[in-house]
Amino acid sequence: MNNEIQEKLEKLAIMKSIPFCVGCYREAPTGFCPSCGSDDLAKFVRGEGMGWGTDWIIRSIVESELTPVNVDAAFENLIRSCYEENVSVLWMTLDAVTVAKEMDPVSWDIAKSEWLSQEEEEGIVKTFDNGASYFWCHELEKLLDAE
Repeated sequence: MNNEIQEKLEKLAIMKSIPFCVGCYREAPTGFCPSCGSDDLAKFVRGEGMGWGTDWIIRSIVESELTPVNVDAAFENLIRSCYEENVSVLWMTLDAVTVAKEMDPVSWDIAKSEWLSQEEEEGIVKTFDNGASYFWCHELEKLLDAE
């Protein structure tokens, strides 16, 4: 599934870009520079810039069209749905998530990281910036279907 999404995103990036000759600094929509004949062309996207490859175009499309996953909230909601009961500590009644986060924040962060890694491995979320942000794959699929 992840490879299929990646392939579709690469096709979309190519469709949204224009081949560009860096040496002559001009667009080459046919795939060959009209001035020098070169086929060693970069990609140009109006309003975004010019560069090699498609990763930067994909990142730009995804970041402009979708909202990144709020990893903290998503993980917290998952854990709350699994552990709905409250915990009594002396005279206080607290929910289990609050207790876990406050009493052992290191363990909480490790569990969240492991969950996120598993979600990525299963193709539920995808990152385009080495883990700085994640996007739901079902939202990526909707975006690709709309294009």
